[in-house]
Amino acid sequence: MSLKLKELIKNSENIVFFTGAGISTNSGIPDFRGPQGVWKTATPIYFQDFISSKEKRIESWERKFGNELNINYAKPNEGHKKIAEIITEKDGFLITQNVDNLHQDSGVAEKKISELHGNATYAKCLECNLRYELKSLKVEFIKSKEPPLCKECNGIIKTATISFGQAMPEEEMQIAQREAIKSDLFICVGTSLAVFPAADIPILAKETGAQLVIVNNEATQMDSFADLVINQDISEVFSKISI
Repeated sequence: MSLKLKELIKNSENIVFFTGAGISTNSGIPDFRGPQGVWKTATPIYFQDFISSKEKRIESWERKFGNELNINYAKPNEGHKKIAEIITEKDGFLITQNVDNLHQDSGVAEKKISELHGNATYAKCLECNLRYELKSLKVEFIKSKEPPLCKECNGIIKTATISFGQAMPEEEMQIAQREAIKSDLFICVGTSLAVFPAADIPILAKETGAQLVIVNNEATQMDSFADLVINQDISEVFSKISI
């Protein structure tokens, strides 16, 4: 299977990776829907509840600063590093549902990434989009126990992630769709392909001529559409790929 994947990568001219939470589990970050997933132990806070309820905002920030996803301590694993290497070597592109910044940490340039679900390593004002670093917000929150407000416009500050019930980022989706259409090889890695509209993107790539590969620990509902399916440990699969 890895030999087939290696051959496909070698022969591709427009390669696009599409990654989900499964690629980061070997970095110590739990997935969301698996047996030990985050949503098995913590109910997600919906966007409208975050906006309308001060109590929910406080709960959200308490979770964040409790580091429920261990993001602060996570390091890129073999899967991240190999994907970064391939994208750099082949001038490829990355679409990710992940919010952990590990692809950037592994060496993928920002201009080569579309983050469909945002980024959890910083925060933004929902009104004026001013960026805030989490370290300073944490100090203020622990001291005051008040959810942060923007110092410029008094708007609500939220981590730069897309929550349940929040609209997908239009520009990022458009970039992802454009790259999918251009691709001749589209590789899904560590994603259940069960979250829409993001999960429509691999099908778009397939329908517009790309070969579709799915690398995941478990079967997905889209395996029947793929040209190659590898149900193995992601880091192990990519450790055997050389370009």
